[in-house]
Amino acid sequence: MPERQLSGSARTPWDAIIIGAGAAGMMCAAVAGQRGARVLLIDHAQRLAEKIRISGGGRCNFTNLHTQPEKFLSANPHFCRSVLARYAPADFVALIRKHRIGFHEKHKGQLFCDGSSEQIIDMLRAECDAGGVRWAMPCRVERIGRRGGFFELATDQGTHLAQRVVIATGGLSIPRIGATDFGHRIARQFGLRIVPPAPALVPLTFAADAWRPFVPLAGISLEVDVRCGRGRFTEDLLFTHRGLSGPAILQISSFWNPGDALTINLAPQFPGGALANTLIARKNDSRQSLANVLGGLLPRRLADGWLALQNLRGEQRIAETGDKALRALAGSLHGWSLVPSGSEGYRKAEVTRGGVDTDELSQTTLEAKRVPGLFFIGEVVDVTGWLGGYNFQWAWASGFAAGEAIGSRLQRSGPMR
Repeated sequence: MPERQLSGSARTPWDAIIIGAGAAGMMCAAVAGQRGARVLLIDHAQRLAEKIRISGGGRCNFTNLHTQPEKFLSANPHFCRSVLARYAPADFVALIRKHRIGFHEKHKGQLFCDGSSEQIIDMLRAECDAGGVRWAMPCRVERIGRRGGFFELATDQGTHLAQRVVIATGGLSIPRIGATDFGHRIARQFGLRIVPPAPALVPLTFAADAWRPFVPLAGISLEVDVRCGRGRFTEDLLFTHRGLSGPAILQISSFWNPGDALTINLAPQFPGGALANTLIARKNDSRQSLANVLGGLLPRRLADGWLALQNLRGEQRIAETGDKALRALAGSLHGWSLVPSGSEGYRKAEVTRGGVDTDELSQTTLEAKRVPGLFFIGEVVDVTGWLGGYNFQWAWASGFAAGEAIGSRLQRSGPMR
């Protein structure tokens, strides 16, 4: 449903124009507006906050109780500390409670709405309304320039002046719901450096010929331990027809770069030599087949497929299998190493890694150091959280930081009326 729209030119400059009415943008607008700023919130989309709407299977994994700087990737891993400390998960939970939205913890600190993600959108819209925020949506920004001491925005609904502009347009992930490189282009226009963007929290793929032996395993899901570079996660993995997915792979994809190998332990429930010892011990039961024994320890279809991949006959009795072969089998399950050829790209990526270089921004306000009055918040910045609500918490916290900075400066200098 289209929001309230403005037409023509604004005669009086806005205290702040925020471009992007997603999680970070609406939070920023609400905070600045409730602190007295005259705010215009612009978005090019027909439908408000689509990324919030589709998140968490429609229930929005809106934060994570275990949020800490170590759960975020950036060229400067310390940049996010100040912002996250000033607006914590407990602060957003207090806002949720204020609006009487039911929620629950699902897994590893992940908080979801009991009902629909629409409740989060409605809450943010109500908070913006409480701050007197004006909307322009759908509205496309065609150009941003400078006129005197103001930013000048030419849009398809007229030209507007503002003392401050906040870019909250997100990254490149999920273009079908409107993702663009607008924020990166604006950063470059004003001379700010960009950390090269890449899809993150995304399924990984393999060359068709290399993956063909694993295609019969498509649909199998199990908990694994996966490592790549500095990343290591124990989560569920899902075999697909094109490669690997599931939380474990989405997590590790943020650490993966082309050419890197993944090391996957398909049986992390058997630490050390426990799996090999278990298989060898089962040789005492001469009646059991190798497939039945392994199928009792792993998903049966994976057991059958893996034995075939190792050129072992599943029907042979385990008593007839040498200890060396059983240790090699266990080793292959504990240390599966493979190199993805790519990923499913931005169309399947939950977020974008990289973005506006944090060295260009204030770590307390997200304002560009060399362009006073220009802010970048949310996913457009080179701060990427793990899977599980961390990226929404960054959106709330960075939006709050910029909104508070705008409001506090306004209170010191007086509103522009």
